[in-house]
Amino acid sequence: NNKWYYRFQLNGKEYYRACKGAVDQKTALQYEAIVKAEIMKGNLGILDNKPKPTLKGAIKIYLEYSEVNKKSYKSDVLSTTIFLKYFGNINLEDITPAKIEDFKRDIKKERNSKNATVNRYLQALSKMLNLAVANELLNKNPMWSVKKLKENNYKTRVLLPEEEKRLFEEIERGYEVVGRDKAKKIIYPYIHLKPLIICALQTGMRRNEIFKLKWAYIDFEYEFIELLETKSGKSRKIPISSKLMKVLNEAKNNTEYVFLNPETNMPYNDIKKAFHTVLKKAEIKDFRFHDFRHTAATRMLENGADIRTVQEILGHSSVSVTERYTHTNAKSKRSAIEILSSY
Repeated sequence: NNKWYYRFQLNGKEYYRACKGAVDQKTALQYEAIVKAEIMKGNLGILDNKPKPTLKGAIKIYLEYSEVNKKSYKSDVLSTTIFLKYFGNINLEDITPAKIEDFKRDIKKERNSKNATVNRYLQALSKMLNLAVANELLNKNPMWSVKKLKENNYKTRVLLPEEEKRLFEEIERGYEVVGRDKAKKIIYPYIHLKPLIICALQTGMRRNEIFKLKWAYIDFEYEFIELLETKSGKSRKIPISSKLMKVLNEAKNNTEYVFLNPETNMPYNDIKKAFHTVLKKAEIKDFRFHDFRHTAATRMLENGADIRTVQEILGHSSVSVTERYTHTNAKSKRSAIEILSSY
């Protein structure tokens, strides 16, 4: 693009900006010499008396963009709050690769964050700084030399039939308690998880898609769910199984959302505490709610469903993504190999 930049350090501070009016190396070096001289005189402001773009200004532009164009607006608000708290309202040009490396190290240590979480912060920071470059608030994104942390890829996990049996036994288990009036009664503290898990296993829907499922998305006449708020931004239709239809009929209420938190009568935001407790009681290890999605995909494929059909149900952008999400268990592999012994 035939633009020339100067970069040098003086008195422990790094200077990096465009050489205004420079058309070749010679004029760029001349401009750099003038800048150095003015810095030594304390007159740098004579060269550029415009207020320097700050982090707060870049955050404002980024959040305005994110609110309109991204689904991750809420997480972007959280990330930028952390940026401002850590860096302060410094000039954008003072955010150097070294400062970002310090941020990467400190955020992991102070918040005990996983590598994947730190990388999400770095990704948001890079996008914000790219937008600042696009708006000519910054000459170059300092993230160019910052490497992301190595992530431990989570091994795909599928719920085994015997685990599913134990899980629902614990969910349906009643506990005898004594009330203030000393009367005994039976409570079912985990029963609210049952319809959510059945929906996940019967559809392969993501957790937040289940939490945000609305009655308006369900066609009871033709028995399908049409999801409008998806991760990909594209709507998709999912047929309703007989088992899920029973759950939906039992869940009918007079509100906008299908599944309501019994404590708040509002849509769910989180179920981690109850979910982790019931997993522990059922002796199911290394399992996340998202693994119900893997389980649904695997079960469909293992029972002869066409991979493109499964791709459409799950809402994957390509078949290769669906293949990565599926997992054949050891028992299925053994059965497949035993076929060969008959020859």
